[in-house]
Amino acid sequence: QVQLVESGGGLVQAGGSLRLSCAASGSIFSINVMSWYRQAPGKQRELVASITTGGSTNYADFVKGRFTISTDNAKNTVYLQMNSLKPEDTAVYYCNGWITSTTRSTVDYWGQGTQVTVSS
Repeated sequence: QVQLVESGGGLVQAGGSLRLSCAASGSIFSINVMSWYRQAPGKQRELVASITTGGSTNYADFVKGRFTISTDNAKNTVYLQMNSLKPEDTAVYYCNGWITSTTRSTVDYWGQGTQVTVSS
């Protein structure tokens, strides 16, 4: 079993910053891609940013220049540094991992989500 645990959400004023963390643990053989998604009330879940094992990153247009995704491979942890936050960034943020377990099966894993609220 593989678990993803997020932390770092909270309430912040517009223009402020937050840093989300997601730690992967359990029967991990390799981590292939780690991503952050978000889901606002009444909206579909959307990709925010992703990063491969090799360090290649991908960002949604609405966060480019404001958010940065990074990893600490030794800790199996992915981060999302969020700067210049806007009220429209308010959502539940979910960590996602495309992870190969020690049984050699590759599966999408999800964290429980962390709430980010940006006040105007």
